[in-house]
Amino acid sequence: MTPLILGLAGPDLTATEKAFFDDVRPAGFILFKRNVVDRGQLLALTDALRDVAGRDDVPILIDQEGGRVARMQPPEWPAFPAGGAFDALYDVAPMSAIEAVRANSQALGAMLREVGINVDCLPLLDVRQPGAHDIIGDRALGSEPLRVAALGRATIEGLRAGGVVGVVKHVPGHGRAMADSHVELPLVDADAATLETDLAPFIRLADAPMAMTAHVVYPAWDADACASLSPKVIGEIIRGRIGFDGLLMSDDLGMHALKGDFGERAAGVIAAGCDVALHCSGDMSEMQACAAAVGPLSADGHRRLDAAMATIAGDADTQTFAELVGKRDALLAYA
Repeated sequence: MTPLILGLAGPDLTATEKAFFDDVRPAGFILFKRNVVDRGQLLALTDALRDVAGRDDVPILIDQEGGRVARMQPPEWPAFPAGGAFDALYDVAPMSAIEAVRANSQALGAMLREVGINVDCLPLLDVRQPGAHDIIGDRALGSEPLRVAALGRATIEGLRAGGVVGVVKHVPGHGRAMADSHVELPLVDADAATLETDLAPFIRLADAPMAMTAHVVYPAWDADACASLSPKVIGEIIRGRIGFDGLLMSDDLGMHALKGDFGERAAGVIAAGCDVALHCSGDMSEMQACAAAVGPLSADGHRRLDAAMATIAGDADTQTFAELVGKRDALLAYA
């Protein structure tokens, strides 16, 4: 198995992609709006990905946060609120906010599982900071670490009850970045004591099954490399200070925060300590370069991947989608 999570170009698995995936055996796949048409098409696509992987539990990821980050959209699927809605409710009724985000996430999980998606890149544990770039903004669960951790925990629990694995992001924290890492490399010039605020939610959720790194430079820890490419940040901060031992994936290799060719990027994040590298565009030449530059998935990577997927092996909750959405909406009405 190759330590890559890969995208694909369109709504159907092409013969070229099938042959490539069959040869490379990526650790998982990720879907975007370009891959999504309707329920029938999406279920057929995820079935095809499981067939080519030869694994019923192969991770099939999507970014379905709610709000402005949603690959499955109306009218085929309902809209979901962004994290900021639960942050606002927490101001009024903390326990109601926790129950609302849990119901919301379970409904999300049920919606994804219906079409064969078993991993959602959620929750954000980024602690929102005033004046930071809006790339996080209302996607965040709050600006207070304990609140973010409580709502993040309920999100993971809700997703799991819906049959889906959650991915905490963007470790070790993107909330105070002044730039969008999709466009350029952010530098967070805060000292180590200040950055403890950013680490706090990740420490409380160190037992999360999966996490995604931030393409952000933190000079207090490593002035020369962003977290995704820094053995020091991954080894000493993410695995050490935070204590995270779940499956660690990089953020997308195609983001402009990273430099170099795609082989260098893929090899770099794996060498730094990520278990898997995430490549999202579906561009075949880029994926081929990534695959050629990395070796097999490590033994620790296998262990962490298996453990993460095993968290959704139990019986599904019996609450219906309508009941969960109704509960969420009733609670959010208090905000």
